[in-house]
Amino acid sequence: MRFFLFLLLSIFLIDSVCSQASHPIQNFSPTDYVSESQNWAISQASNKIVYVANNGGLLEFNGERWRLYSSPNESIIRSVKVVDDRIYTGCYMEFGYWEKDDLGMLKYTSLSHSLKKDLLKDEEFWGILKLEKWIVFQSHSRIYIYDLEDDSVNVIDSNTFLPKIFKVDHTIYFQKIGQGIFRIENGKAVLVYNSDFLKHDEIINIFQKEGGVLVLTKYNGFYELKDDSFEKWETGVDQLLSERSLYSGIQLKNGGFALGTISHGLILMGRDGTVQDHIDQVKGLQNNTVLSLYEDVDQNIWSGLDVGISYVNSNSPFRIYPDSKGLVGSVYASAIEDGNLYLGTNQGLFYKEIDSQSDFEFIENTHGQVWSLDVIDGKLFCGHHTGTYIIEGDTAKKISDVQGTWKTGSIENRADLLIQGNYDGLHVLENLNGTWRLRNKIEGFDHSARYFEVFDDNIFVNHEYKGVFKLEVTKDFSKVNKTEIDTLIKGSNSGIVKYKGDLLYAYKKGVFKYDWSKNGFVKDTVLSKLYTQNEYVSGKMVVDRNDGYLWAFSNSSIGFVSEGGLASTPSIKQVPLTENMRNGIIGYESATALDEDGRYLFGARSGYFTIAINDFEEREFWVNMGAVRKAGKNKSSTQKSLLNPNIDGSFRNKENSLKFSYYVPNYNKYLKPQYQYRLEGIYPNWSDWTGESSVSFENLPAGKYSFNVRARIGSKISNNFATYSFVIARPWYLTNLMLVLYILTAILGSFIIHIAYRRHYHKRQQKLIERNKREMELAKAQNEKEIIKIKNDQLKEDFRSKSNELAASTMSIIKKNELLSKVKEQLMASVEDRDVVKPIINVIDKSLKQNDDWELFKEAFDNADRKFLKKLKKSHPNLSPNDIRLCAYLRLNLSSKEIAPMFNISPRSVEIKRYRLRKKMNLSHDDNLVDYILKL
Repeated sequence: MRFFLFLLLSIFLIDSVCSQASHPIQNFSPTDYVSESQNWAISQASNKIVYVANNGGLLEFNGERWRLYSSPNESIIRSVKVVDDRIYTGCYMEFGYWEKDDLGMLKYTSLSHSLKKDLLKDEEFWGILKLEKWIVFQSHSRIYIYDLEDDSVNVIDSNTFLPKIFKVDHTIYFQKIGQGIFRIENGKAVLVYNSDFLKHDEIINIFQKEGGVLVLTKYNGFYELKDDSFEKWETGVDQLLSERSLYSGIQLKNGGFALGTISHGLILMGRDGTVQDHIDQVKGLQNNTVLSLYEDVDQNIWSGLDVGISYVNSNSPFRIYPDSKGLVGSVYASAIEDGNLYLGTNQGLFYKEIDSQSDFEFIENTHGQVWSLDVIDGKLFCGHHTGTYIIEGDTAKKISDVQGTWKTGSIENRADLLIQGNYDGLHVLENLNGTWRLRNKIEGFDHSARYFEVFDDNIFVNHEYKGVFKLEVTKDFSKVNKTEIDTLIKGSNSGIVKYKGDLLYAYKKGVFKYDWSKNGFVKDTVLSKLYTQNEYVSGKMVVDRNDGYLWAFSNSSIGFVSEGGLASTPSIKQVPLTENMRNGIIGYESATALDEDGRYLFGARSGYFTIAINDFEEREFWVNMGAVRKAGKNKSSTQKSLLNPNIDGSFRNKENSLKFSYYVPNYNKYLKPQYQYRLEGIYPNWSDWTGESSVSFENLPAGKYSFNVRARIGSKISNNFATYSFVIARPWYLTNLMLVLYILTAILGSFIIHIAYRRHYHKRQQKLIERNKREMELAKAQNEKEIIKIKNDQLKEDFRSKSNELAASTMSIIKKNELLSKVKEQLMASVEDRDVVKPIINVIDKSLKQNDDWELFKEAFDNADRKFLKKLKKSHPNLSPNDIRLCAYLRLNLSSKEIAPMFNISPRSVEIKRYRLRKKMNLSHDDNLVDYILKL
């Protein structure tokens, strides 16, 4: 029940859903321009800067920023007109002109103060026109004619109300209510038309028309002058004007008209009187009361509103179809079939006749998300969240209940079969006796198949998180025989598409073409120029079935590929419409050719828009230096910080922070300029492109600089780059005078340092000499010490040598005596007749008793340890020679057994001798005789 109520409500309310195209509209609220609401007149200078008469003063807009100038008496400015370099304005009890000074600021000069005739009480100036050498100011009671050559002012009085003045074919006209239309001749008012309707209906404007004039009235529309009489000119707006009144109107450069109503917004008419567009708040105008109109040099129509300012890009190749009531929703797909335009949205499927101005109608039974619209062999297939439908006119016939149909695609040479990609994989549709039905699911693949393409028995499926699947299926498309996955190329919002027989894959690293010989994707360097990696937002590519264009969508533009003409290389063109301006659904972009004149439809989050690519042209433009300011913590944004941008700057070292603002007077809503700058002297390379129109540099070091800025709109670069050169002085301590002073100081310092160094060097030299002398003495002493050490070492070596000799001698004596004793014993034992061996024994005894061995030993001992015997004799003078001899043997640490042969006595006798020696030396029982002797 709720569904049917919603359906009935949708059909009832859908009267204004995307029915007519709207020109791009740019709105400025009072918050944007920081002034009051009402805007009474608009004009433009030759440099494309726009000026608006506002309740708060004179507004200046350069395409990037607004600036407000209060009127001289702070009253409401009612009129503005730019003539050459002057901006003429009129307000309460004042009129004059503004001119720019060297800083780019407007300065006011009053003309009314120089009048010889006083202004009327509470006089306000509502109109300004230029005619040859005169500037004409109009109040409701007078007309003031200012002569540019002699600065004289002629005044025309009126005894009736003067609503406005008009200029037609070098003639100034004005209306006097109740009397008719007058013109100025030789400074006088001359009545020219006095028809009854002219006396009672207020004239909004008078236009030139072949052979005469066309009068636009407030309540009754247009009247045309024919044969000296006015006849009603029938137009398509008459019915509206009979119910609503006009407040403003102008004739456009193309011969058409723009009409501003009091309560119904802006009406655009062709030169034949047909209504081309009616723009009100529903279509994007921010207020329905249009107080003033102006067409600039680029054919943009400016509207001064009761609340805010708007301009309409009437000559734009873009057209907007807004879903102001939110009943259509976000457009995911579009298609043209059988003379109808279909929109697939998140709320269902809608349609209307392609050339009709009627509203879109909802197709029953399609409520919910539509994913795709595919025209195959004259049949329109609708991929829907709930399944698959065939659309015939305003009827939707469901042919598959499988949920989530992303896309329906054909199979080459199999007209009876179609493949559809669903949430759960791939399914086959079969045409049986002229009726399409679901045949089977392709077994062996269960992943979501949003993007797929069929090549014979191979199906490629892109999955942005897993990669590209290559499925080899059976001939009857019933199951998958083999699956290959290319995981090297995968990424968010990636997509595949069949283009001119090739399989293309697009993701952030570029566009790749499938190479069958390599069984993989190879980067296509030509098609990859559609976007850079930094500009990538979506790999969704669309091939239009009518003209074969390949469309791609990047962050900065919409690109399309067409045949290269005479060249074999494809032609790539870009429409500079950013992703933010497109307001598209990333990853679900769509493009549909509407006709053969190059008009294309693109889906958006709310409604859709069209682009006439054949009408798109890149115009030449220039970038301008807006303002140069001293920046920093102590610098305000007042005029005191402004600098002349036309003169090179020279700043003190502390004035090292600057802010530059620049602009392109571009008033295309969708083609916004971007800027690139560099600061030669410190940052020689161009910055990245940015939409910011100002930049600050702080704490710049001393040096020479040149600031350069250039702009681009789309891919078109500005014809120039604006430049400002300046120098930042060195700090006071690095000025030339200070550098000279530093040099002199350095020279004097060097001299002083030289003298001090010489003194220091002399002292140091003396200290060095003294130190060397001491070191030489120390070295000498050290050498002597070394010599003594060497001698001592030599003595020790001699001692060791002689000790060795002494030991050897002692051992020799011991051995000899032992030998003689053994020989004696042998003789005594073996010979019975002792008399025979007695002479020999006597010789042996004599040898054993000889003192020659002792003398030899004593001499060797004295050489080795001469101090010992002296100390021994001194300490114990009562010792006998044998006692001294025994001490010498003990000094050598000989045992009693070894000493016995030396005395030719037994070891026991040696022990007795040692005992007696202890007595003589008065050694106690605890004292060791040998230790005592060794210590002497």
